[in-house]
Amino acid sequence: MLALAAGLLAAVTACTGDARTPATTPAAAVTTTPPPSPAEPEVTLAEAAEEFTAFTLTDNALRGPDWRSEFEGRLREASDITTGGQWAITQAAYVSTGSRPPRRQWGAPTLYVPRFAQGERAPWFSALVTRDGRQTLLTFAKSDRWRLSSAAELLPGQSLPEVELDTDGYASSLAPDDKTVTISPQFMGPVHASVAETGKSGVTAGLLAEGPYTTDVAEQIAALRVKAKRAELSYDSIFSADNFPVYALRTEGGGALIQYSLSRNSTTRNVLDETYKIPVPPEASWAIPDKTVRLNLKLTEVHQYATVVPPLTRPSAASVIAHDGALTRASGQ
Repeated sequence: MLALAAGLLAAVTACTGDARTPATTPAAAVTTTPPPSPAEPEVTLAEAAEEFTAFTLTDNALRGPDWRSEFEGRLREASDITTGGQWAITQAAYVSTGSRPPRRQWGAPTLYVPRFAQGERAPWFSALVTRDGRQTLLTFAKSDRWRLSSAAELLPGQSLPEVELDTDGYASSLAPDDKTVTISPQFMGPVHASVAETGKSGVTAGLLAEGPYTTDVAEQIAALRVKAKRAELSYDSIFSADNFPVYALRTEGGGALIQYSLSRNSTTRNVLDETYKIPVPPEASWAIPDKTVRLNLKLTEVHQYATVVPPLTRPSAASVIAHDGALTRASGQ
C-alpha cells in the first residue's frame, strides 16, 4: 500500500498593540528579521568532494609496485579506506596480486550528497565518476572515518537516472522501510538473491527485470547442477544479503536508486569416490594452487549492484544498471 505523507502548514500571526504614534515621541523603528537559514547538513558538498579526492590519492598511493611497506602493511592501510562489500573485494585484489593491484585512473566526480541533519550517526554520499574508463557509481560511508563502501560499474547501454536534488544541490535518501517504491531498500538484497537463485519460476519473478545478473544467473546455476551430476558431483550456489549496508537515493518521479551487495557461496562436492576430479577455476588459482581437488571446492564471491526501482504509483520491474564483483575466497580438499 502506498504510504502517503501528510503536509502540515502552521500559520503564525504577529499581534500589534495601539497603532497610533504618540505626538511627543519619534516613531518607533520597525526591524524585520529574516528567517533563519536551514542548518548546515551533516555532510556538505565541499566535504564530500574533499573526501573523494583524499580516497583516490590514498588508494593509488597504496596500489602499484613501488609501495615500500610489507604485504600486511598494505592490507592494513587498505582496510582503513574501505568497508562493507568493498573491503572483501579490495582484500581479494591485494591477496590475488601479491599486494600489487594496478593503480586506478580517476575522472572528476558528480556528487550525490543526501541532506542529513546534524548529528546523523551513519552519513554517506555517492559519486558518479569515470574509473579506468568506465562510469562507476561509488558510495562512501562514515563511522569513525570515511571509507569506500560500494562501487558498481554502469552496464553497457545504461545511464544513471536523474537523482532528485533540492535548490542547494543536495539529494534525498530513503529510509530502509520506505514504502513509496515497489521494493523497499531493506528488501532489495533478499529479492535480488531470490531471483538469482530461482529465476523466472520463483515467487519474486517479475520484481526484477530479466538480465545477466538476475534470471541468467539462475539459468547458469541450473545448468551447472546438471553438468556436475553427469560428472558424479553435486553443485549448489546460494546468494545472501548478509549484513551488507544498503544505500538509496530518491530519483526524479518518485523512484529510487538503490545500492547494495550480495555474497555468493558455491560448493561442488564429490559424491561417489575420492579421485581428484573437481576442477579449480583459473580465477581461484591464487588461493588453490592445484588444478583439481578431491572432496569439495568452496568459492565465495561478493557482488555490488545499483538498481533503479520504480515508484509504487507506476509499478514495473526494477532494473539492475550497475555491477562489480570478485571472487573473494576459495578453498578445497
